[in-house]
Amino acid sequence: MAHKAELDRILEALDAVGTLDGLHQIIRQVCAGFGVDHAMYLWVETAGNHYYFGSYSEEWTKRYIDKAYSRVDPVVLGCYQRFHPVDWKRLDWSPKPAREFLKDALEHGVGNQGYAIPIRGPNGQFALFTVSHNCDDATWEKITEKHSRDFILMAHYFNRRVLELGPSRNAEHTQPLSPREIDALTLLAIGYSRAQVAETLSISEHTLRVYIESARFKLGAINTTHAIARALSLGLIVV
Repeated sequence: MAHKAELDRILEALDAVGTLDGLHQIIRQVCAGFGVDHAMYLWVETAGNHYYFGSYSEEWTKRYIDKAYSRVDPVVLGCYQRFHPVDWKRLDWSPKPAREFLKDALEHGVGNQGYAIPIRGPNGQFALFTVSHNCDDATWEKITEKHSRDFILMAHYFNRRVLELGPSRNAEHTQPLSPREIDALTLLAIGYSRAQVAETLSISEHTLRVYIESARFKLGAINTTHAIARALSLGLIVV
């Protein structure tokens, strides 16, 4: 399948990238590969600072920051209260500041449809990954039905690489997990079944069990649930 090959290329590029700047280029591959107008990663720090990269115009990015739109943006506010992905249409756009923000966003080409994935990381980290597009509801529903799992997986890959590449963001020292062990635990942590994890990673369930048991041993965990909890607390996986 074409989109599966594109997903593999993006994940491989994320594994290989060596700088934060390199992530900016990969985000554009998401747009081209999955037929959406825009994709964005945003880390909102507790001090109010932002780390951002995406395909929106520099004009809109600067305007968003200058007007402190993160304080009224229903996508940011709604995702902060959620742990699961959400379609923008399900968020609360009724307050006047939100409506004014939406009007401004549409005028700057953000798109009338969107899908947002909240991400929780170590030490209270909050980030989100969104894709947006300009289309009717029926077209958007087809896109999200087909690619929602891909978007979720990419979101956590992007965040993991930000944590790995960013300064002063190292996890507590422990025996390192392999990339496949991290992938397996991350997908289990966000709710995939073992069969779905094996399918997503293109491996057998037997091979998946090997990765899980290896990760469990490295983490000193008594079972898979404990391994996931340990990996989360150490910042080795982010959900």
